[in-house]
Amino acid sequence: MIRIGLAGWGDQVLAMPPGIPAREKLRVYAAHFSVVEVDSSFYAVQPARNYAKWAEETPPDFAFVVKAYQGMTGHLRGDNPFPGTAEMFAAFRESVEPLLQAGKLRLVLFQYPPWFDCRRENVDKLRQARALLGDLPLALEFRHQSWFAPEMRDRTLAFMRRERWAHGVCDEPQAGLGSVPIVLEASDDAVTLVRFHGRNVSGWNSGGSANWRDVRYLYRYDEAELREWAQRLVQLQAMTKDIYVIFNNNSGGDAAGNAKQMMRILGQAVYEPPEEKRPPEPEQLDLFSP
Repeated sequence: MIRIGLAGWGDQVLAMPPGIPAREKLRVYAAHFSVVEVDSSFYAVQPARNYAKWAEETPPDFAFVVKAYQGMTGHLRGDNPFPGTAEMFAAFRESVEPLLQAGKLRLVLFQYPPWFDCRRENVDKLRQARALLGDLPLALEFRHQSWFAPEMRDRTLAFMRRERWAHGVCDEPQAGLGSVPIVLEASDDAVTLVRFHGRNVSGWNSGGSANWRDVRYLYRYDEAELREWAQRLVQLQAMTKDIYVIFNNNSGGDAAGNAKQMMRILGQAVYEPPEEKRPPEPEQLDLFSP
């Protein structure tokens, strides 16, 4: 089974009615896609009541991929609000319990930063994360090429299989050590995560600039690129039961369109709202009107 969705459910859906309250946006999103990535969990450990609410607002078979808190992946800058590592992981584990109980938690995504390279200290951190979260379904996404260097690729994948990490396969710009190539391998025969970050090479390493959020994921995949990826997804299906595909190329609002385009390529049904619920088309200026 291949499920396709987006990173977040704000205003990215093409047919989000204008003026809809924030509390209704997930319900609208769930009419279009059957999986979503929760990004707010990266910035703060969310209250369990939020997950309970989101579980109630979505259909029975809806799926959530929850991004691990930044303090758990080494992204946190400044003081950690938790007294220690064990307490931080325990709070996160408790927060997602409502999704787990509802049968809607498919993966917790650990996306490590570009400076998290392949060395013993970081391997130990991966083992610690797995131990602290017990039986939660975990996915692992690297940003440093050393994990998939020719001499380490097979060893990294073997480690992920032993430690029960689902592989987070990436399509992203090839922009030096802080990006990884497409590694079309499953490390878990039950589930694999695929994330589309776009291919904006110039914007990828702009993390220190003021407008990095506006440019880093600024990219729209064309038909040929998506068709090539559709073939890869079919290959992955031979290795793993379920594939969750997340489009994260959202700096320019392209994620939803590309996600639906991929669904059509794969022959999946695409929801289109009634005409009266669609936002109006932007008005085209007539340069020659008097």
